[in-house]
Amino acid sequence: MALSGPAKTVAQTVSLVIVMGGLAWASVPFYDWFCRVTGFGGVPEQVQAANQEILDQTIKVRFDGTLNGNMAWEFKPVVREMEVRIGETGLAFYEAYNPTDRPIAGQASYNVTPYTAGAFFDKIECFCFTEQVLAPGERVQMPVSFYVDPEIVDDNDGKYVHTITLSYTFYEIDLPEGYAALDQVTTTDLN
Repeated sequence: MALSGPAKTVAQTVSLVIVMGGLAWASVPFYDWFCRVTGFGGVPEQVQAANQEILDQTIKVRFDGTLNGNMAWEFKPVVREMEVRIGETGLAFYEAYNPTDRPIAGQASYNVTPYTAGAFFDKIECFCFTEQVLAPGERVQMPVSFYVDPEIVDDNDGKYVHTITLSYTFYEIDLPEGYAALDQVTTTDLN
């Protein structure tokens, strides 16, 4: 049965809305994947092993830590900046503290500025790759292991980068299954 006139227009409009909705839904995970793979938008790459080539040239790496508006933790870098040789593995720590009387789970989002450096800033290990759960009153130091890819010195824009800032923002997330029960026990004990 062929549609004609207003029915055809309605069917085309509904189809367009469904396709656009699907594209909108898929755009966020696709963009996240694209940024992680390419370093676009200052998102550093995750690598499996350290770089083998180390240059005599150094670069300054600054560290920044913030919290989403409703996150109850305290969070900061242990050292605000360090200088590393390009290609050398660096190790930095961030400190998180849960001053509340309940367990809180968090996930860190991250980026690198200037954005040009994102494709050359490679993280080997990072607390941001997984969710973090802090018990009431718990204080932890969380490591990030990284290096700056030597290819930065040959890049048309990257060769002018002398300072890179690695920024994290922690967001509160739902407690994992086992911790949710602990939170209920803690809340019940307080009442």
